[in-house]
Amino acid sequence: MAGSISLDLFLSNLATNPALAVTVVLVLAVILVNGWTDAPNAIATCVSTRALDPKRAILMAAVFNFLGVFVMTLFNATVAQTIYRMVDFGGDPREALLALCAALFAIVIWATGAWYFGIPTSESHALIAGISGAAIALQGGFNGINPEEWVKVLYGLIMSTGLGFGLGWLIVKLIGYGCRNIDRRKTFGIFKNAQIGAAAGMAFMHGAQDGQKFMGVFMLGVFLAQHDAAAFQFVIPLWLMILCSFVMALGTSIGGYRIIKSVGMDMVKLEKYQGFSADLAAVICLFLSSSFGIPVSTTHTKTTAIMGVGAAKRLSCVNWGIVREMVLTWILTFPGCGLIGFLMAFIFMRVF
Repeated sequence: MAGSISLDLFLSNLATNPALAVTVVLVLAVILVNGWTDAPNAIATCVSTRALDPKRAILMAAVFNFLGVFVMTLFNATVAQTIYRMVDFGGDPREALLALCAALFAIVIWATGAWYFGIPTSESHALIAGISGAAIALQGGFNGINPEEWVKVLYGLIMSTGLGFGLGWLIVKLIGYGCRNIDRRKTFGIFKNAQIGAAAGMAFMHGAQDGQKFMGVFMLGVFLAQHDAAAFQFVIPLWLMILCSFVMALGTSIGGYRIIKSVGMDMVKLEKYQGFSADLAAVICLFLSSSFGIPVSTTHTKTTAIMGVGAAKRLSCVNWGIVREMVLTWILTFPGCGLIGFLMAFIFMRVF
């Protein structure tokens, strides 16, 4: 059963349904926080290598995040469908909507805390964990999870880690071999422009991946507010693509220098050709995963690609202390944000 909603009908429901209004505010808050805390990963390397200054890089990321959400969704919305079908919010629509609001509230808490400490946590993992924890609370057990769709998260973890690291290592090795007889000074301009292009591609794919995840949750909230949880498939309306694109771009434009510093400056010291290699590896990995409807973490993919680039020179080039902090955060995100989502849903359903 497929569903969608026109802008006129959405605005009419928004004016008369307070639960929908709260849900929309929370979804847009999560998208804003994603643009603020997660999108800066896309431009971290081009800032650290001084291919672009932070202000212009953030502006570029905002524009290409917008385009990524808008353009990619027009052609392939399978990531949004995966997120939508990953959990079961069936049953009492009122309680289901409260559980979803609780999950979104948990994601905002988790992401804001990670930003405060300058840790590039994965908004994708936080989203998946939060709504999964809330669905478990709603259904009273793990029957709130759809294992056939949730297993794609595990595929995404393997893809972002193995393929991201491997492609980063391989691409930088191939570039080093191909340019071994060329005066390095002659390549500076080439790789500076190439890195700006790759960073734009990275920002585009961030919008394509993360924008779809949040639009899937947005549509879930809309259907629950309409007491229509039976819609198993949906068509993302054009107005929603524009709205989510704009909010994510706004979040990116706010800044995120702490995350840029952690990913692009503290973890590995990169030259321009290395930054280009990391960005290109991440773009390829994200494009493949988006094409197959596999939700992956853009943060996870980008940072593992940077690790692969650093390790290609020698393992000591990677600041493994920073890596350890990031990995610990990734490991804690699923149980941590999942537990917060579960507890918030439990509280919301009893208080409200």
